[in-house]
Amino acid sequence: MSQNRSLIAPTFHAPLEQALKKKIEQRQAAAGSLGELEPLAVRLGLIRNTLKPRLHDPQLLVFAADHGLAVDGITTLDGPTTSAQVDAVVANRVPLGVLARAHGLHLTVVDSGLADATPRHPSVLARKIAHGTRNTRVGPAMSVDQAQAAIRAGMEIADHLPGNVLACAGLGVGSEESAALVIARLAQLPVRDLVLTGPQMNPDLLARLMVLLEGAQGRHKNITDPVEIVAAVGGFEIAMMAGAMLVAAGKRSLILVDGLPACAALMLASRIAAPVTDYCVYARSHSRQGLSFALQHLRAGPLLELGLETLDGTGAALAWPLVHSAAAMLSEVTEEEEEVRVSQPAAL
Repeated sequence: MSQNRSLIAPTFHAPLEQALKKKIEQRQAAAGSLGELEPLAVRLGLIRNTLKPRLHDPQLLVFAADHGLAVDGITTLDGPTTSAQVDAVVANRVPLGVLARAHGLHLTVVDSGLADATPRHPSVLARKIAHGTRNTRVGPAMSVDQAQAAIRAGMEIADHLPGNVLACAGLGVGSEESAALVIARLAQLPVRDLVLTGPQMNPDLLARLMVLLEGAQGRHKNITDPVEIVAAVGGFEIAMMAGAMLVAAGKRSLILVDGLPACAALMLASRIAAPVTDYCVYARSHSRQGLSFALQHLRAGPLLELGLETLDGTGAALAWPLVHSAAAMLSEVTEEEEEVRVSQPAAL
């Protein structure tokens, strides 16, 4: 992990930032302001370390895994299994896959640890660490070796991806609760705040969740190392996402973070190499209050607030056209001096 710490550079570059802002001011003088796209464009220029950031071949990775905590009844019994959710995504029975294709993102579902066999589909990548984690309430969710293996698998996946945009999301029964436990430990936030879905949340469900999650917290309260925390209370999809984020940042790629599991993965990655957060833009696929608390801790807000209530990754697919537009504002709009050069005879 120390190797990635040295390979991920902070994006801060005062002269470049000043030049990017000056370039945008020239755009404003010619055609008016584009509002919130302008600071986003500056961020993209700093991420790509250029006055003309060009984004291409965007990849949307949804990391899927099952969680042993689910056996305690943390969700409704009639809800779809994780494998059923994966099938719905790759078969375009939910908007996520359709929107990704409509906006030119290459969607891959990564089997990080499904309880069932890996679905045979060209959009599903088999990287199973185990058939789901163990129940964190009664013991570690995974071994430290498994957590490290998941991180390495995520790094290998990102290392072989084309393009310079990586959108990350997590999927799985128990994934939200697992992410809440990880964030609560890494960010020192109350786990209750992180599992809140909104003011209308069923109080009986919340009370049951708190008994289970506080029991898990108590069992692993003496663990402090970030990777050991994820091994104790996390999920394979969180560890694997963290590895992918580390490599993406090392390649100076843009990272789109969508959902609570992705926030948990980012917090883990930032404990390994702090500058990884410099490369992130945030999306939102649901309005749960727990996600708001996580984003507040990251001092970030989502690019879009659409009131979505859908699978994580959907918000990233919808945010991508705006991100692409912000980059194009700097890289594709012809500048005045370029027009002069084009119009002049070759001899000049």
